[in-house]
Amino acid sequence: MKVSEKTNVTMPIKNMIGIVAIIISGVIGYTEVTARLTSLETSRELFQADLLKKSEQLPTDQEQFMLLEDLYKTVEKIEKRIEDMMHNKVNIQFLQKQTEKLLKDVEDLKDKVRANGNGHGWGSGCITNDC
Repeated sequence: MKVSEKTNVTMPIKNMIGIVAIIISGVIGYTEVTARLTSLETSRELFQADLLKKSEQLPTDQEQFMLLEDLYKTVEKIEKRIEDMMHNKVNIQFLQKQTEKLLKDVEDLKDKVRANGNGHGWGSGCITNDC
């Protein structure tokens, strides 16, 4: 086969248009993929820059975080005290009821001693039993 400048190649126009269309679609596809990759890389770089920027803390920010942490600890201590006070309130109420019962029982016993002794003995003011 001899190939030279004067060699003729015949091809149907339909095939020629198909080849050109495939080449054009390949170029467009490559351009779209490249543009998308560039966009994603730019987004990633911006995100990383924002993340680094936000992670840098100024001394005032650090002081505020320390104050917040101290406030949380203080609130936890106060909540614990309040909880303990609630338990104390229950205990105090129970002890008040028990004291009232004891006072009533003591008064009942005093009344019985007075009734049994007719004024003699413990309730009459005598210190010894010879009264």
